[in-house]
Amino acid sequence: MKLKFLMVMLVSALMVIVAGCGGPKPDVSIFVMGQNGFPSDAGEKLEASLKSKIGETPTVKLNTSPIFSMEKMIVELAAGGNGIFILADDQFKTLSNQAGFVSLDETINPSDYPDGVIEIAEEGKPAEKHLYGIPLSGNKWMKEQGFEGKGLIAFIPVNAPKMEEAKQVLKVIAQK
Repeated sequence: MKLKFLMVMLVSALMVIVAGCGGPKPDVSIFVMGQNGFPSDAGEKLEASLKSKIGETPTVKLNTSPIFSMEKMIVELAAGGNGIFILADDQFKTLSNQAGFVSLDETINPSDYPDGVIEIAEEGKPAEKHLYGIPLSGNKWMKEQGFEGKGLIAFIPVNAPKMEEAKQVLKVIAQK
């Protein structure tokens, strides 16, 4: 009887520990890394602001890298866990050669962000121009939190886990 009670207690304790690890995953994870990194306190401020604009759904989490690391960027892109990336425009331009972005034409008016309209040739298809990135220089959301956003571009990778939710969040980020 005591052994059975101890086993039940042990299993219950393990379930509580496992359930507490990590918590629920956000609908849209946003990875931010500028040319010189991006401070975590700035990320926390932007995340709180974004959550207040979006409301309860979709849920968002902003992850930052305090230093620039090409390796970290590649790992984050390849892992496929982020719905939105905010990277330096140089990295955005370099990545555009690999055609790994989602067209935003249906979500955001391309004429509002002409610098984000680029021509990409997908394998076996002719090159097409679409809005793929949202330049954040002078962006309202960032300015409201005291950041310039200069040199940063937000985009959705083709391997984003929840595409529609990512588009919804990016639309809020892009508001003028």
